[in-house]
Amino acid sequence: MGLLRREQRARLAGAATAAGTRAYTQRWGAALDRGHYSDFRGGLKLSALGLGTFPGAATDAVDRSLADIVHKGLLNGLNVIDTAAHYRYGRSLKAVAQGLGRARADGLQRDMVWLMSKGGFVSFPDGPPADVAAFVREAIVGRGLASAEECTDAHVLSPTYLRAQIEDSRAGLGVETLDAFLVDQPEVHIPSRGKAAVVAKLGEVFTALEEAVAEGVIRYYGVSSFHAFRVATDDSWFLSLASLVALAEKAAKAVTGSETDHHFALIEMPFNAVMLEGFTRFNQITGDDSEASTLQAALRLKLYTVASHGLFKGHLAREPVEILTQALPRFANPAQRALQFNRSTPGLGTTLVGMSDPAHLDDMLAVARAPLLSHSAYMGLFDRTE
Repeated sequence: MGLLRREQRARLAGAATAAGTRAYTQRWGAALDRGHYSDFRGGLKLSALGLGTFPGAATDAVDRSLADIVHKGLLNGLNVIDTAAHYRYGRSLKAVAQGLGRARADGLQRDMVWLMSKGGFVSFPDGPPADVAAFVREAIVGRGLASAEECTDAHVLSPTYLRAQIEDSRAGLGVETLDAFLVDQPEVHIPSRGKAAVVAKLGEVFTALEEAVAEGVIRYYGVSSFHAFRVATDDSWFLSLASLVALAEKAAKAVTGSETDHHFALIEMPFNAVMLEGFTRFNQITGDDSEASTLQAALRLKLYTVASHGLFKGHLAREPVEILTQALPRFANPAQRALQFNRSTPGLGTTLVGMSDPAHLDDMLAVARAPLLSHSAYMGLFDRTE
């Protein structure tokens, strides 16, 4: 049994495809700059700006606003939607489903849209409980979804619990298949359990996710992190991309018999004009033993990179970055300049912008219509800081 109360209804079949996303760019993205779409595995086209669904109170008014944002965004060239089983106590899933349903009524097809969810943080279907530890003991450990050792505070790193959150995400969105499911911030277990134990547990999780792929409930999986991909190599929070790929290869071999056919395909981390570590910190080692930034290493390892915190929780929409103000005068405000910086970053696939106010969508669409910065112009922004 899943964690969220959900209605019994037919689920929308299918998933994003190369043909569908190409058709999307030609119809719904025709007014946008042609560089606005990034290439994912198998020829899929994903918008360089995506809709995040974390912000906002758990109210009917925010549900309506979020549904409006999803509807309008999908009909204006933004075909990436990021959500999670725990966002707004499960309400974000249903709001996305409403917006998606309205877009489908306007002609959008399921195979044109990339739907991505996450799991790991505890879902509270009735809002935050008075005693989180008691809730975890009763609703998760007591129901056999995880052992006590797999839980820390309000986060659970358990294959069984994550599979339950996949089911909650599918049910809340009303779809048969998620395009991607990400393990959200597994590094939060490192302080209490140690890195070796967390990496070993991720191996078990990846095996469960490869099984989910084989069953058709997800297409790809990945890891979303706040610290692990930005910190220095010797930091206790650090996770190696090459090691994660090795775990995925082992998991795929256990499930399909072929280690080369794994479905670990993407990572997510904060990146913006003031959180630059993914581009500037050389903390990863790839197969050729050379040092690389996380963005560079992801490209070499064929991993798609998604940026969270595109506007640094709204700070970059309110507080201008002087270098961007000088270099990008044609853009109307700090938010647009910050988004143009991100979408022009080499190796970065999609930048997410979380919002609950439909008015903020206008800034995203204004940037999506503009040409990307050239590589030399982008690198010139860093030269100005030296």
